[in-house]
Amino acid sequence: MSSEASNRTGNSAGANGLEPFRRRLDEIDEQIAKLLGERLDICRDVAVYKSEHEIPMMQPDRVKIVRERYLARGAEVGLPPEFTSELFELLIATTCRLEDELMDELASVNDQGRSAA
Repeated sequence: MSSEASNRTGNSAGANGLEPFRRRLDEIDEQIAKLLGERLDICRDVAVYKSEHEIPMMQPDRVKIVRERYLARGAEVGLPPEFTSELFELLIATTCRLEDELMDELASVNDQGRSAA
């Protein structure tokens, strides 16, 4: 195989030097997934709490505070602002949807319980 073909397929000797980087990226990806899972678990707990205390799902002031802090933290570690903003929007949309769905589900269960009583 020519060295050009070897470079395209990643089989060159130089590619072996990437293994430590790849291992570390894999570890970081695992940590990110665990942290995101933990974040969503906490959001589920928040939805239950909001439902039990009749607090509206959407808290615009809180979203604004978290967004500003998120963007500042991203800037502190050198993340591109567009990436940080898009990631926050994805996170907040996902957590809001999750909270909304769970709160609707809990309200439905509570309504059924009241109807049966």
